[in-house]
Amino acid sequence: MRYIFIRAEKVHYPVALLCRVLQVARSGFYAWLSRAESARVRRDRELLPLIREVFKTSRQTYGSPRVFEDLRARRVPCSRRTIERLMREAGITPPRKRKFKKTTDSDHPYVTATNLLDRDFSSPAPNRVWSTDITYVWTSEGWLYLAVVMDLFSRRIVGWSMRKTLTRQLVLSALHMALHDRNPGSGLLHHSDRGSQYASDDYQKELKKRGIVCSMSRKGDCWDNAVTESFFATLKKELVYRQQFLTRAQAIQAIFEYVEVLYNRKRKHSHLGYRSPVEFERAVETAARCEEASIPGVSRVRRGGDRRLSSILERRSGSAEPRASQIEWASS
Repeated sequence: MRYIFIRAEKVHYPVALLCRVLQVARSGFYAWLSRAESARVRRDRELLPLIREVFKTSRQTYGSPRVFEDLRARRVPCSRRTIERLMREAGITPPRKRKFKKTTDSDHPYVTATNLLDRDFSSPAPNRVWSTDITYVWTSEGWLYLAVVMDLFSRRIVGWSMRKTLTRQLVLSALHMALHDRNPGSGLLHHSDRGSQYASDDYQKELKKRGIVCSMSRKGDCWDNAVTESFFATLKKELVYRQQFLTRAQAIQAIFEYVEVLYNRKRKHSHLGYRSPVEFERAVETAARCEEASIPGVSRVRRGGDRRLSSILERRSGSAEPRASQIEWASS
């Protein structure tokens, strides 16, 4: 692998310098260079630039599983182990996640709701189950607070808001964006933590006006909202922890681009069969229309091994009724 690196970099640096830094003999490098290239070495040499391209396009956030899925989508012959090996040998690694820090303050006089979601993070269709939460981002001007609303069907961020203060207006703005863009019907299950912003009279009034069922995590239990917490961890690992924002405006622009351009539309999600949320919603909707029109292509989708997409299609007709917990809430 050191010889491969020297061959790739010798257009930028002298061979003698590269050999001395990597502690190999120049004679050994030139002897290796003169030998016929094996099929594996040739394939590694062809794959590595493609891996670097995918990694760069992902803003240096993809690990080997997503790089492999991206190359497979391009119909590039490769194996996951080969991609993992080449990335490891070339030092191509995404940033690591940091530990979770609790931020929710549930010490307030407002009434809180029962945990109806109960860690069931599945959803049979869009706009049936939403999850929402708040996080914070440090800038040189001070804290910037971010609230998001996620549709658990596709893991798509359907509403978001950023402000310099942690108030109920922050979460109301994110909710209004989601309601305006998605226009859900009544009976949608809305899950959040027990923070004062979500339990406030104004926020609860907005939910009731739209016929939205409220669910809240148990006190001090971040795992009850694990999917949205996971999104925040990914956002910070792939964006926030990799740079210092001088102003809140700079952070707002970067987070907007990450959410709307990268995460919702490009970033491959393992839960969605390595599709982006937008791609997944389109694929499910297209497959559902084909199925309704009795187009044979749907059977090919199912036989093709896309288990996530198949399971969604099979549950659509059988999961049309609301959850029992939602019925109990509506009748109380």
